[in-house]
Amino acid sequence: MWGMAVVVYMAAVFHRGSLGVASLEATNRFGVGPAALGTFTVLQLLVYAAMQVPTGLLVDRFGPRKILTAAAVLMGLGQVLFAVATSYPLGLLARAVLGFGDAMTFISLLRLASAHFPARRYSLVVSITAALGGLGNLVATVPLTLLLGKIGWVPTFLITGVVTACYALVASRLKDTPTGPAPRAERVHVREVARSVRTAWRVPATRLGFWVHFGTMAAPAVMTLLWGFPYLVAGRGLSHEVASSVLGVMVLVTIVSGPMIGALIGPRPEVRMLLVAGFLVFQVAVWTVLLLWDGMPVALLTVAFGLLSLGLPLSAIGFSIARDYNPLHRVGTASGVVNVGGFFATTLSALGIGLLLGWTGSYRIALLVPAVLILIGFWRTGVWWRRARAEVFAAEARGEEVPVRIRPRRWDADPVVIV
Repeated sequence: MWGMAVVVYMAAVFHRGSLGVASLEATNRFGVGPAALGTFTVLQLLVYAAMQVPTGLLVDRFGPRKILTAAAVLMGLGQVLFAVATSYPLGLLARAVLGFGDAMTFISLLRLASAHFPARRYSLVVSITAALGGLGNLVATVPLTLLLGKIGWVPTFLITGVVTACYALVASRLKDTPTGPAPRAERVHVREVARSVRTAWRVPATRLGFWVHFGTMAAPAVMTLLWGFPYLVAGRGLSHEVASSVLGVMVLVTIVSGPMIGALIGPRPEVRMLLVAGFLVFQVAVWTVLLLWDGMPVALLTVAFGLLSLGLPLSAIGFSIARDYNPLHRVGTASGVVNVGGFFATTLSALGIGLLLGWTGSYRIALLVPAVLILIGFWRTGVWWRRARAEVFAAEARGEEVPVRIRPRRWDADPVVIV
């Protein structure tokens, strides 16, 4: 059941990243500049982010099987529409439909996995799921580049859209739980939804998960989804094949490192934030080098992009933190809140790069946008890490049981200021 559902998620990641290597062709096809090109991805990501909490409610109401089936149909229709679109407004509509379908996949898959696997294996399953999703991203690099060059825009996207829509027949055979359909939740009023989101947001671990997702995911995601390929070709002077290979290395690192990270943090959840903190420091250094060193050799550039992609599997740590510190009936809502963090940051980054690139024509200036977001994520993650630790110590002092026991550090004794 999990494998059948993962294929839908792989298709979602493929369609999400398909514009990355087709961005230059899209510029010519729709006759648009960098800012308008960025709007394709921005719109899709905005729809994705806005749909996270509603998707959680839909999954609770109808079960993951029906939602994953609908997701496959919507993604297929969106890609078919994108294949035949020749006007910019129609292209935007196609990407919005894709965004709706994409938004329904991951939360549904998490819900299905939680029903089919024991809790102690949840972190590993999520990490492997994200890694397998990376296979879809891998197909959206070199193979998609070759296919576009050989058969062209319309056949390429038409074939991928039809295949995805047809897979809905397979997805319809999923089981919500090992015993059959999931129990249907009652209808929820808007006020109750808002109250549930506010309650989840007040939990320090949920905010920590949000900012972990925000800080680790945005930079590598915006490069693989849209701006990495144009940056490497137009900004660094690489050929199309070499540029797609560099992006392919990013995807391969994501695939390989995801299960390794999941296996590491599964039995040792106390190391999760240490890994995140180390990556955030490293990410600042890598982005600084990318901004300042114009003549970086291709080999070093490939290594830098590959290591930067570690942020994608590390972003899944935000979900496991939120799951540990929220009651089971609110885990879906908390997971949706966390998922908004990374995609909101990616949306801002994609839009900002497009606007600055259109105004200045300089990739160095345009890439200052993700640099600023990296620093914001670094700062806010640090603030809420300390706050979440303080809550754990306070719970222990009250004699309450905590999901993960952590050792006090010297900096835990300092007052925590929340802003």
